[in-house]
Order: sequence, then C-alpha cells, then structure tokens
Amino acid sequence: MALVVYLKTVTELRGKGDRIAKVTFRGLSFFSRVLENCEDEARFEQAFRWPIGSQVDGDEMLEIQVFNYSKVFTNRLIGTFRMVLQKVVEEGHLEVSDTLIDDNNSAIRTSISIEIKYQTMDGSMKVWSDGEFLDIPDDCDGTFQFETDSLLSGRSQSSVTSPGLCHLIQLKHHKILMQYQLCSLADDAAILDAEDLDRKTMRLGGGLDPDTISLASVTAVTTNVSNKRSKPDIKMEPSSGRLVDYQISVTVIEARQLVGLNMDPVVCVEIGEEKKYTSMKESTNCPYYNEYFVFDFHVPPDVMFDKILKISVIHSKNLLRSGTLVGTFKLDVGTVYSQPEHQFHHKWAMLSDPDDITAGCKGYVKCDIAVVGKGDNIKTPHKANETDENDIEGNLLLPEGVPSERQWARFYVKIYRAEGLPKMNTSIMANVKKAFIGENRDLVDPYVLVQFAGQKGKTSVQKSSYEPIWNEQVIFTEMFPPLCRRLKVQIRDSDKVNDVAIGTHFIDLRKIANDGDKGFLPTMGPAWVNMYGSTRNYTLMDEHQDLNEGLGEGVSFRARLLISITVEILDTSSAEIMSSTEVQIEPVSNMSESATGKMEEFFLFGSFLEATMIDRKIGDKAISFEVTIGNYGNQIDGVSKSASAKKKKEGGGESEEEETELIHNSSDEEAEDDGDLTSVPSTPPMKPVITDRNYFHLPYFEKKPCIYIKSWWQDQRRRLYNSNIMDKIADKLEEGLNDVQEIIKTEKAYPERRLRGVLEELSTSCSRFVTLANKDQNLSGRTKLDKERLKSCMRELESMAQQAKTIRSQVKRNTVRDKLKLVFNFLHRLRFLADEPQHSIPDVFIWMISNNKRIAYARIPSKDILYSIVDEEMGKDCGKVKAVFLRLPGKKGFGPAGWTVQAKLEMYLWLGLNKQRKDFLSGLPSGFEENKATKGIGIQAVPPISLVYNMKQVFQLRAHMYQARSLFAADSSGLSDPFARVFFSTHSQVTEVLSETLCPTWDQLLVFDNVELYGEAGELRDDPPIIVIELYDQDTVGKAEFIGRTFAKPLTKMVDEHYGPPRFPPQLEYYQIYRGNCAAGDLLAAFELLQIGPAGRAALPPIDGPTDSDRGPILPVPLGIRPVLSRYRIEVLFWGLRDLKRINLAQVDRPRVDIECAGKGVQSALIQNYKKNPNFSTLVKWFEVDLPENELLHPPLNIRVVDCRAFGRYTLVGSHAVTSLRKFIYSPPDKTANNWNEDEKEKEKKKKKKKKGEEVDEEEPDESMLDWWSKYFASIETMMENLRAQEAALAEAEEREDLEIAAESVYNKELESEFGNFEDWLHTFNLFRGKAGDDIDHNVVDDDRIVGRFKGSLCMYKLPLSEEITREAGFDPNMGMFQSIPHNDPINVLIRIYIIRATDLHPADINGKADPYIVIRLGKSEIRDKENYISKQLNPVFGKSFNIEATFPMESMLTVAVYDWDLVGTDDLIGETKIDLENRYYSKHRATCGIASNYSVHGYNVWRDPQKPTQILAKLCKEAKLDGPHYGPGGKVKVANRIFLGPTEIEDESGLKKQTEEHLALMVLRHWEEIPRVGCKLIPEHVETRPLLNPDKPGIEQGRIEMWVDMFPMDVPAPGPAIDISPRKPKRYELRVIIWNTDEVILEDDDYFTGEKSSDIFVRGWLKGQQEDKQDTDVHYHSLTGEGNFNWRFVFPFDYLMAEEKIVISKKESMFSWDETEYKIPARLTLQVWDADHFSADDFLGAIELDLNKFPRGAKTAKQCSLNMVLKEHELPTISIFKQKRVKGWWPFVARDENDEFELTGKVEAELHLLTAEEAEKNPVGLGRNEPEPLEKPNRPDTSLMWFMNPLKSIRYFIWHNYRWMILKALALLLLLLLVGLFLYSIPGYLVKKLLGA
Repeated sequence: MALVVYLKTVTELRGKGDRIAKVTFRGLSFFSRVLENCEDEARFEQAFRWPIGSQVDGDEMLEIQVFNYSKVFTNRLIGTFRMVLQKVVEEGHLEVSDTLIDDNNSAIRTSISIEIKYQTMDGSMKVWSDGEFLDIPDDCDGTFQFETDSLLSGRSQSSVTSPGLCHLIQLKHHKILMQYQLCSLADDAAILDAEDLDRKTMRLGGGLDPDTISLASVTAVTTNVSNKRSKPDIKMEPSSGRLVDYQISVTVIEARQLVGLNMDPVVCVEIGEEKKYTSMKESTNCPYYNEYFVFDFHVPPDVMFDKILKISVIHSKNLLRSGTLVGTFKLDVGTVYSQPEHQFHHKWAMLSDPDDITAGCKGYVKCDIAVVGKGDNIKTPHKANETDENDIEGNLLLPEGVPSERQWARFYVKIYRAEGLPKMNTSIMANVKKAFIGENRDLVDPYVLVQFAGQKGKTSVQKSSYEPIWNEQVIFTEMFPPLCRRLKVQIRDSDKVNDVAIGTHFIDLRKIANDGDKGFLPTMGPAWVNMYGSTRNYTLMDEHQDLNEGLGEGVSFRARLLISITVEILDTSSAEIMSSTEVQIEPVSNMSESATGKMEEFFLFGSFLEATMIDRKIGDKAISFEVTIGNYGNQIDGVSKSASAKKKKEGGGESEEEETELIHNSSDEEAEDDGDLTSVPSTPPMKPVITDRNYFHLPYFEKKPCIYIKSWWQDQRRRLYNSNIMDKIADKLEEGLNDVQEIIKTEKAYPERRLRGVLEELSTSCSRFVTLANKDQNLSGRTKLDKERLKSCMRELESMAQQAKTIRSQVKRNTVRDKLKLVFNFLHRLRFLADEPQHSIPDVFIWMISNNKRIAYARIPSKDILYSIVDEEMGKDCGKVKAVFLRLPGKKGFGPAGWTVQAKLEMYLWLGLNKQRKDFLSGLPSGFEENKATKGIGIQAVPPISLVYNMKQVFQLRAHMYQARSLFAADSSGLSDPFARVFFSTHSQVTEVLSETLCPTWDQLLVFDNVELYGEAGELRDDPPIIVIELYDQDTVGKAEFIGRTFAKPLTKMVDEHYGPPRFPPQLEYYQIYRGNCAAGDLLAAFELLQIGPAGRAALPPIDGPTDSDRGPILPVPLGIRPVLSRYRIEVLFWGLRDLKRINLAQVDRPRVDIECAGKGVQSALIQNYKKNPNFSTLVKWFEVDLPENELLHPPLNIRVVDCRAFGRYTLVGSHAVTSLRKFIYSPPDKTANNWNEDEKEKEKKKKKKKKGEEVDEEEPDESMLDWWSKYFASIETMMENLRAQEAALAEAEEREDLEIAAESVYNKELESEFGNFEDWLHTFNLFRGKAGDDIDHNVVDDDRIVGRFKGSLCMYKLPLSEEITREAGFDPNMGMFQSIPHNDPINVLIRIYIIRATDLHPADINGKADPYIVIRLGKSEIRDKENYISKQLNPVFGKSFNIEATFPMESMLTVAVYDWDLVGTDDLIGETKIDLENRYYSKHRATCGIASNYSVHGYNVWRDPQKPTQILAKLCKEAKLDGPHYGPGGKVKVANRIFLGPTEIEDESGLKKQTEEHLALMVLRHWEEIPRVGCKLIPEHVETRPLLNPDKPGIEQGRIEMWVDMFPMDVPAPGPAIDISPRKPKRYELRVIIWNTDEVILEDDDYFTGEKSSDIFVRGWLKGQQEDKQDTDVHYHSLTGEGNFNWRFVFPFDYLMAEEKIVISKKESMFSWDETEYKIPARLTLQVWDADHFSADDFLGAIELDLNKFPRGAKTAKQCSLNMVLKEHELPTISIFKQKRVKGWWPFVARDENDEFELTGKVEAELHLLTAEEAEKNPVGLGRNEPEPLEKPNRPDTSLMWFMNPLKSIRYFIWHNYRWMILKALALLLLLLLVGLFLYSIPGYLVKKLLGA
C-alpha cells in the first residue's frame, strides 16, 4: 500500500528567488529539490511516495508548504495547501489545482497543481526493511530530511479496514493478530520463493509472515488496531508495601589480619536494630569462629532491602566495657538479595575504620550471608576444601563488577528548597494558640532528613513555611562504590510532640550513575523530586501515614523538593582531609530560578466517556471525579498559579505573605486579563444508577463531562520523551517475546521466525532512538545527569541494536529458548533505562469523591499522557481512550478489598504545553460537539466543559461463555460454585451457577441487546470498548465472593459486513484470569459485537436456538463457535489412596474415586476398609468421551474422592483437577529405535583408565585406612569439580577417573527432583479441600489444604486404536495401555535409613545454637534418637543408620525430622523432610538400593544389595522382554543388540583372583539408559541432600540433611549388615615444642639506675586456645641483647580429624552449660614472646602463628630468619608437621607498629615434634625441664640475680660489660698520666743529679 503525490508546478509566485516545497503526510515530511532563481513559476515535477502500514482514512490530511529557500537564514513560508484525502480514498487517483493559503488562513494568488495516487492492497504483502523506508524517489535530489517522525514506528497502531486483511484482526488472546509493520504492503505483486518467504515476505494466500505476526499472548490484554484506545492494566493490587517473611542467615567463619596488638576480638553482626555477637577469642589476630546467626523479619520488601547489614570487629568487649571498634563493613540487604542465589558464600569482608578513613584496611572477616524470602530456596554450595578461599583478594565480599580496591568518597546531597507542602495542623496546641492569640501562622515547620548507608543527616528546621528555603548540603563519607543502593530523602514536620513525615523519596544510586568504562559517578540535579503520600485532608490521625514514609504507592501529591547530588572521590593521602565519617551539614549558595529549566504553562485535558462498575458499597450519594496534577486542581488547598510564575508577571511579589494571598484570591477577572482560563478540575456531581446487584454506573449517555487544568512546571519534557521512546520499545519487545513464548507453549510452528521479527524490530527502534533522543540538547536546566544519561542510553541502545542484529542471525530452531532468555535481559535493561530518576511533571491523580469523601483513586504517570509531535515520544496513553480502574488507597487496597473494582472509567487524557494545545481533542472518538462554559469572544480558545455525541450506534453483544479452568477454590470443600458476570458499557449479565467445580463448563451464550455506543461507526468497529468478565463464587448465605477478573475485546461486525469467514464466527480463546496480582485460572470464551442496522435485529445472523430443551431459556454456544469434537478413550489406573485426613472429625473408611472429564466419567472400585488396605482391587478402568480436536482446548479432568458412609450418604473428601491432559496422551513406541553395536566411548574410557593407573601417586592411601567417609569426601570433591566444570560451560565433565577411591553420587538436592518425582508410571495427585489462601506466590503449595493423595495414572488416546498394539504377545486386555505393571497387593519391606549429617540448621535456642537429634517416623512406628543428641551444633554430623520394617501400601510416607533437645520443656521441631517410599520402590529407576560404581566383595566398598548385579540384570531383561544377557569370552556381554565391555576378575579377602561376570553385568546396569525402548537411568549409589522444612515457617528452608534410603523386600534373602558410617573419631596426637633460644627480642624496660634497655623475656604458646592450654617458659631476666636461653618443653595433647584438618575440642560453653559442646578449630600453634613485669601487666612483644598443615620451614640460623617468612608466606615452600613429624629451626616474632606495618620483634629457635598418642605413651617426656628426659639447664649469664644478692658480681657484669673500653681507655690514660706525673716528679732530682754530676 502506498500513497504517491506527484508535485507538478506552483504558479503565480511573487518576486524572484530559490523555491523549495515540503510535503507532509502522517507526520512524515519530504522536501523537494531546490529550484534556483525561479520567476513566477516553479516546475518541481517530482514524485513523493509514502509506504503506509494501514488504510488511509477519509479524514486524513495531506499538507504541502512552499518556501522561499535560503542557505543562511531560515526558509520563509510563502503559503500552504491542505487537502482532506476523502476523494482520493474513494477514487484512488486524483488531479488537483488549488490556491495556497497564508498564515492567517486567507487565500493568496499563488496556486499549485498536483496528482495523487493511492494504491491499496494488491495481493502481495511485504514488510519494509530499514533501507526501503528511506527509499528516495528517483528524481529526488536527496535534499529531503526526516522532520518529525517516521513510519518505522510511524502510525504504530493504524487501523485496518480492508476486507482482505480482515481475518488478521482476530483478537488472539486479546491480541490482534498483527504486528504493526505487518501490513505495509508492497506495490508490486511479486511472488517470492520460499527462502524469501522465510526472510521477509509472504503471500496472502499462505498466511502472514511468521516473523511479524503477533500471536495469542496470555499476558497482555489488548493490542489495538487503531490508535484511539490504549491497553488497560489487568493487575489490580499494588505489589509494594505488603508484608513478607524474610530470613537472613549470616555465618561468621573467621577473621584474618586484624590490626592491633594481642587482641581479644568479637564479631558483631547488626541488621537494622538487631545485633548479635560471636564469642570472644583471646589474644589472636586471626580468630576462628564458625558461628551461625539467623535474623527473622516480617516487613515489606522495600523496607527489608534498605536495611543495612553491618559486620564489625570489636576488641576486648566484656560485660563492663563496650570494647574498642577495630573496623566495620556495611552493605544493604538488597545487595545480597540481588546476588545469584541471594547469597554470598565464603567471602571476605574488608573492614575499614569509620573514624579514620586514612587508615586503610583493618582486617578481613570471612562469612556467608544469605537472604531467603518465602519460596526462595537457597542452593548451598557444598562445603569443599578451603584452599582457593584462602586467597583473600580474589574472594572479597563484593558484588560482581565492584572493584576490590574501594576508595573513600564524599557524597554531597544539596537541599535547596521545597514547594507545595501541605498544611500540617497536627499539633493540638497550635489550635489552642490560635484560639487565644488569634494568630494564624502556617503550621508546618519542615526540615529534610537524608539517610544513606545507615547514617542520617538533618537540615535545619524552617519555621512555619510552606515554601521553605534551606540551601544546605548534607555530606556523607562512605566507601565508593557504596554497597547501599538507595538514598532516602524525607521532608519531615518538626513538632514538639512527634515529628511526622510529610513525604519521602528514594534515590536509586544505580540509576544516577554508570559503572561502565565510559560511565560517570553518581550525579543528579539540581532537579525537583516529587513526593507522594497520603491525601491532603488535615486530620489529626492520618490513616495513611505509612504512605508518607515511603511504604506503598502514594495516593496524592505531597510536595516537591529541589535537590542535587554529587560525589567526589577522596585522596586519603592528602593532609588536610577530615578523617572521620561523621555526617556534616554545610550551607550552600542559592540556586537561580532558571537553573532547573524554563517555566512553561502546561495544559491538561480529560474527558470522562463512561463511569461504570462503581461499587455499591459507596452508597447512592452524588459522585464526582477530581483530577489533580501536583497541587493544581486540588480543591481543598490547590493553587491556581505557582508562586514563581506569578513573580515573573508582577515583577517579583512584595512579600511571601501577600503573594500567597494573591494566589488564593486570584479571581476569574484576573485570569481573563491574562487571556488565561480558569481550570475546571472536577466533573459535576451526578447520582449513580443501578447496573446490577454489585455495581452502579453514572448515566452520562451522550453528554460526556470534561476537565481541564492549567499548571506551570519547568519544561523538562525531553527527559520524559526519552523514557517514553524506551518504554515503547520495551512494550513492543515484551509483546513480541510473549508471543514467542506463547508459540513455544502452544507448540505452533516457527517460533524462531517470530523471534527474528522481534529482534529486527528491536534493532530498528533502538537505532531510531539514537536519532530522536539527540535533539534539544541546549535546553535550559539540563543537568550533568541528563547529558550523561543521554550518552549512556545512546551507547546502550546502539550496542543493543547491534547485539539484536547479531542474535537475529544466530536464531535457529534449536536455539530459540536460549536466545529468548538473552532477549529478556534486553527487556529488563530497557525498563531499567527508561526509568527517569529526575522528575519533572508530577503524576496525575484521579479521585472519585462521594459525599465530600475521597473514596478511590487512580494514579497515572504524567509521562504516559504527555503529548509530542513525534509519535515515538508521545506518552502511550496520550490522546487515547484508556480504561482506568480506581482502587482503594493505602492499606485498604491490600487483599480481597483491593481486588474489587471501585469504579471503571473510560477516560481520555491529554497533557502538553499550552501552546501546543490545538489538537488536544484529536484523539477522541469522533462525532461530538463541544459544549463550552462561556459564550462570547475568544471562544475558540476555551476548552469544552462537556462533549455531546450526536452519533450513536446500536449493537448487540454476544458473549459465548464456554468454560473456565483452574479457578480459585473459595469454599471449604476445596471447590467453588462459580458463575461469571460480563460487563459491557453500562450493561451486565450473569451465567448460570455451576456448583462444586473449579472447571465449570457453562456452554452458555449471553446476549446483550440494544447496547448503545457513542461515536463514529468505523472507529467503533476497529476499537470497541473492552469487556470486563468477573468470576464469583456463589454462597448460599451472604454475598458472592470474587474469584477473578479478565478483560476481552469483542470482534465487531458492522451492518454492511458479511458474517462469514475469515473473521466470523469468532474462535474461542483462552483469557488469563487474575485475582489481585496472581493468575487464577483461564476463561475460554469468544465475544462478538454486531451492529443493529435499520432492519433491526432480524437482519443479524440467527442464533441456533436451544438444542436441548432441558436447559430452558439458557442458550448454548452456537455450533460454529464451539470446538470440533472427536472420540477419545481415557484409561485410568487406580492404584490407591494415601494419607487421607479426617473429614468433620470422622475417619475416612470406605473411600471411592470418581473421575470426570467433559461430563463423562468412571468410578473406581470401593475400598472396603481404608485402614487395612488403602489400595484398589480393580486396577484399570476406562471411559469414552468426546473432546475437542485441538489439544489446547481440552477440558480439565477432575478427580474427586468421596467417602461412602452408612445409609447411602456420600461425603466429599477432596478433589484434584488435572488441568492439562497433554502429558497423558499415549504415543506408540518407536519400533525403528536404532541399535548400535559398539560403544566407542567405553573403549576410550578404558584406555584412559589404564593410562591413569600407570602413574601411581606418591601418596597412595593405604587400602586399610580407607573407610566410607573417604568415599564420601572423594565424592564431594567430584561433585564440586563437576559443578565448577558446568559453570565453565563444560557440561561434558567426565567423572574424575584418577580418583582410585570408589566414588558415589552426591546430589545437592532431593533424589525426586533428579528423577522426575519417580512418577515414571505411577503419578501422585494431591487432593485439596478447604478455601485457598490469599497468597501472592502461587508456587507455594498450601500444605494445609492437602487432605490426602491419590495414586494412579491416566492414559488417553483417540479411537480407534491401531491393532498392532493389542495384538502384541502377552497383551492383557484388562490392563489396557498399562501393561507389565506390578500388582498392588500389600508387601513387606525392610527400610534402612542412613543419616550422614545436617547443615545450616535454624538455631532453636537463645544462644543461637541447637542440640539436634534425629526422629524417624513411618506409619505407626517411630524412632527417637534422643539420647544421642549433639550438643550446641548447627552442622551436626550424625553418621547413623536406622532400620524400620514397613508394609506398603499402609506405611509409605517416611518422615525424617530433626528436633532440638531441651533440658526442660518439650523439644522443638527444627525441620523435617518427607519421602514417598512407595513411588521409589515401584519406580523403573530402581530406587530400592543404589547401584555402586564397582563391585567388590570385601572392604569399605562392599556390594550392599542382596541381589548381585547378574541377578538384577537378568530380572530387568526378563521384565522388559529383552534378549539377553549373553556373556561372551574376552569380557563382553550382549543385551538387546548392544555390546558392553568390562573386567572379569575379582579379588577376595585373601587376595586370590577369581573369574566373575558381575563386573560385566554392573557395566550394563550403569548404562541401562542406553538400552533402546525400555532403558532408563538406574539410581546409582548416592547421597541426597534434602531441605528441612517447618510447617510454622512455610516455604523457608530450616537447614538441610544429607542421607540415603535403602529398601529390601522381605521375601528375598536378607541383606548384609548396615554399612558403618559413624563419624570418624578424631585421632589423639601429642605435639612437643621445645623452645631452645630467642634472639633479637626488642628491649622494653629501662633500667632504674643506669637507664639502659633490657627485657625479662619469656615465651608463651598454645594450640587449642589461650584459655584452654597456654603454657609459659620460665623468665630469662635482664636480657640486655634480646638473647634468651630457655631449653623449655611445651607438651600439647590434642584430638585431630585428618579428613577435615581440624582439631576437635569439647568444653562446656559456660559454667551454666549442662554438657560439653564439641568445637572444630584449625590446627594452629601460636607462640608469643612477652616481657615479664613484677608489678604491672606483662608487655606483649610479638607473636607467630604456625598452621600445622602448612607453615614455612624454619631458618637454619638466626641470621637467615627474617620478616619475609611471615610477609611472603605464600611464596615460600611450606611443610606439614603431620608429614614431617619433626622440625627444628628459627622463626620470626612479629607485631604491628603505629602505622599498622609489620615489624620484626624477635626470633625464636624451636623444635616441633609430633607423636601419636601410642608413641607418646611409649616414650613420655616431662614438661619444662622435668623428668623424664629432662633438658639441661640453660647457660644464662648470672646477673639475672639482683644487685644486692651479689653486688660485686653484678658490678663486674654491668659495669665491665658495658663500659670495658671506657675503663681500659681510662686505665691507659691513668698510666700515661702517672708516667708523666712520675716523670715530672722525678725529673728535677735527676736533672740536679745530672747537672751536679752526682
């Protein structure tokens, strides 16, 4: 289809110049080429062609404008030519000459001549590709440009009226069978080949191109063909604000690298207000806790996710002192919840000090955090070995994508001012004051509270002000990126009694930042944010106060606040930084008026076309509707103009007071001076009229009231436009994806084509966004966020367009599902991007007011009704009629009250700039006259106060109500008595009530006569109003109960149309029924609307009258519409009934099952005595029934159990509806199943095994050491490997064959989920009774409604059946399709239950622990293992097996429960799990006893089934009528043409080898699923992990239990003894540590007399904990060099678990504990060096911790021993004392200095010697230096004794030791002096002698 305009000439032009013409149709403009230097005639001779997606309407316009062209200046308009295309549509070809008109609509002389061609359908149809849109007519110069909007989304919902397309418009599941692009028909009737067909095109004959057809979709309601109506929202109940259960579990495992000396750390976990503490660990920087805490909450999701979870480490906290904070780590609960599986597992939280941000990391805490909501199940990753987790940096507790090095940042929240606050006269005192003093002040004293990351900041209080100006900023200091996602800004009213919230706004940091590589830091504003909350009635007690706190959806505008947010990253190294993280408040400079955008006048227009379904409870007082936007239109305290707009007009108001006066008194005259209009915000009151028992309607008939409001807002439409474009892309995408899902669900052909179409459309629309969003860049008030968001949205959408193209090319038949998931990610991303964080225009509220009370409301986002000239930017409901459902405000809207419609409005809304107002009525259904309030001048400017429709069409509506299924159970019997009420316009009718069913087949035609609809016939045809269908449950007393609602659109037939294919008769469709927000069934129905013409009803197609007279006046659905039926046979296997509960206190004794489907049915045999044998005597019965050919229309099958009482009375026990019979349809087995011969894979595996066997591991574990636990731990390793491999997308992970330890399968879920609930032939149907709960999650089954289970199966097939089946050998006709099924006679079985361990139990005691023990129940027998409870453990290892004998079918439900032992009072149930043993026993998967991976006759891996593999295989082959097994030579076995290989030898206990066939048989059993036709996976030897549930906390896991069950029938030989799985006992060891010497210990004491440094050194050591077993050496006094000699022996006996590498200690937790608790701690030896003081406390000098499993080898000499042994521990080779047994060497002592750096504080020479308890007993040693084997006394210098004991000695030692050089020097000097002295003394004598010569 196309419209071609041929522009010939324009004549009688004035002057000379360059001319250009612009031709516009449907918003798409083309420019002609420029004609240079024309005189009076311009000969364009140019054709323009519009490919169009829908029929041209008679009243559409073509517009041609002629301009004088200028290269420099803007083009000057000469004149315009407009033409209505009515004539063109009728004739298809037209030539026109006419004069142009100028701006003032007066004709000018210039005339134009054109030729128009309109080509309609011509038999071929084509979808335009992007290229073709821009297809420029050949003679065009290419100077055209797209001006406003293109056809791509163009007339996105254009109407189609051509009969050729009529059959496309069938509503499919309320969806039109058409994607918008679809009908862009090509001009040329090219018929393309099939490949093209797949790509782009289609023949009309062959149905539409599957890429573009939109099929039935369950979720959406209606897609319109025309553009006059928009979709109604089907979900009624607000989802936010409802209370939900949450459980947060935090396990604190250990801490490392805590900063501080010799600390006693405690970890505190705080969520919201709740705090829990771990125990205190003494004197360690790396404490090990492994403590588990659980927090339970019952709050709305938003509140939960905003709570801050804080982990802090506190040093030396005790009862008296609060301790000092080491560091904290914060994140919000929402961050945890958004993680995969809602949890962090084994991650390290990095601590920082909030008081000192320059300090860096304060240590790490390793923890698990999980958040469980109802119905979430936590998949606990299996506790594997912890090697990778010791890599702290690689496992930080941070979400994906957050860098591990987080920096400190300042968050500046600037609060400028607020507007429009409500009057808050909450304080009674204010009223008293007013009475006495007479002053009437504004009674609101607002301040702003900002909350972020658990901190609060407040601005100052502005006294008595409605428009407070703060100009302050609140500064938070927090790590960046923060792990708290929302910032809360709240305006509060300060009051002496209590402050109340006026309004709250949350800012999501993810929306105002972008963490990509081209991203930006959080930034916002300056922008206004709108706050919504409760209504503005001033009552003392506001019932909706919660709404003001930000809980739930606000029901009224409260205020708007001007704020901005900026973030700066701090450089913590700079000196002048404030190091604390306290919140600061600072003033900021004022904001200019224009900074947030230019004030514009907006115009909101609304028209109420219909008000129906008004709840009768409201009473019959007159009703009016009020529409408000912001405070405009609010009659109670609204304003007519905002203050700021006023100021501009009056040159600034004189004062605040006067200005408000002016505002409130602005009168009509004043308004008219401005040429303004007064607003009309509400409709005139009108008395309602009765529709039916439940509802009123307002009698508007032809006169429709209107409202209009003028308001002033900053012009920030660009923001809304951009998000509208994205929303529309997302809507289209969602619709397309729903279709694809629907196609897959209904198994229709070619889902991949439809997906390709969706992707194509997505990539086109995304590229289109990039061109559209990029304009209006320089508007005032654009913030940084606007610019950055635009950039990032454009980047994202561009890349999305690319990805969509790429994915489109990869979509194949088999990849549809995967690609669909990918595309759903696009959808979430689009929705996220479309949400604009900076508001502009507030939302529109519509209130229904009756008797001056506000009853119900609807909130409509302003962006949805915002007008734009560009189609994509326009709000989705702008200028369209929308069905709006009003609901109750606040908490009243929850639950059943919120589901009833308070009123249904058909409403038309338009919001736009006042200057764009001209076409605000254009979207209304045509055929009205405007009725204005004022008469007189300037009348065209005034909007109408009502519309009068003079065109009225009369219709008959036929509602073909066929059936419904899966309805809500509203009665105590577990059924309902449903009827449907159909509303259309102001009419309503009901179907008959069908009693006791959830799947009613009404088969009833409801005829509504003389339905009057206003408007033009053509529009009504394309766009009839919606039909509302409500379903109720009829009660004998009281009002019928609402059980669901759905919407539909009728198929319309006008008088002149033919009633026949393809459109008529309409097809039955499934419509999804909703109850609140939950799906509550489906309705199968069809609706047609037939126009009644002048000939009256006689001319309508006849209704086939009642075919069966017994239904009286009720008309059945006519033949052409009801489905085509064929004959089916349904066979029912009746096995038995289980667990029937009492009914009305009486036991069920003689039950019977009734099966019914489509009116036919069959009854089971009566069970004579339910207690003795609950199985049926007759196994198979059948019945025949007529069912629709189309499987999707099959009615449900109802199973009911009744109890036959005396005197022929029946009581309904319970019922079950099988909604879909599809899985029970019989398909004959494939006879041509392929038979392979050799399995290549097996050979390869064998080769692999041989190779691996050759390289023997150096440490081959000794066979005698292996036990069941070795196997278990090996299997867990394997499972972890497989899980990791799967995550790495290697689903092909081969089992690890290098594990020579035999492995078993460990399933980290229940066996049932792995093997389809074992329903391979025996199905379990839960029987329900009682009223269904109003739960949001329908996936949570109401356990209390289940009253029992029916076991059996169904099989249905079309008759007649082919004969070959019945002719097969051994076919038992009594059993029908259920051949070879075992008999259901009672059978005795030995049940053996193995319980290994439980994990993550929910704490049951106050101390946050539990004392668990096992209870097992089966039928009447119960085993309580109470005396073996395990004290204070949440991860107990039980390691026990229990035997119970049972008789199936009476005892078949096994319950394994974990109870908490209590000394006083009753024991509490922690959780339990139930296993249906019967289904396991009879399953083809053979779940009686798992098949081991290999066969051995002795040792830890002994075969535990009484039947050997050969016997099992023979039995299986016999049952399946297979040929075999044939054992051949060379280790081969043949079964059913398959050959398996395997070993043939086995060793017995004495080591002799024997020949055996068992290995071969086992090989076949392990690959049984490969046997054709009968094969299925047999259950391997396994351990299953089952969740423990507690009925008091439904849906929330209380821990898990690892176990398995073996079953042995009693009629075969008894099995061997149970395997011993008792927990490994720890082995006793003794660690002897000899401290030989220390060196270079830092000197701490100053000597009293001499002031020199010394230390009194001693060494302390412990293994299990400082309190339990610390040992000290003696003191080496007065070491002046840091050297100490000790020769001292520590002896540490301990119990050690090799497998877990943990030391086991048992101790009483406190003096009040009843018994000892077992702890497992890592094996770490701590050695510390201390300085002993006599009178003060000893000084700690340094320490070293050695992990006995891996610690660095000691240095040979003290010199080689350095700090690196600690710092670079990871790089050095490590040793394990358990392998080395004896080591000696030097190790460093370290401590941290003031700067938290490690420093070396000493060295110790030690020797470690590990012995087992036996060895230690043989050669005992003494502690210290005692006997036996005493160590020699150390050779210490003697001064260690005091001065006065031996002064000379000490003088010698001290003085000589320190000052010997000085003494020697002094002596030498003395000698010298002596010599000189003597010389001088004796020289005179000598001289005299010499001289005298004596």
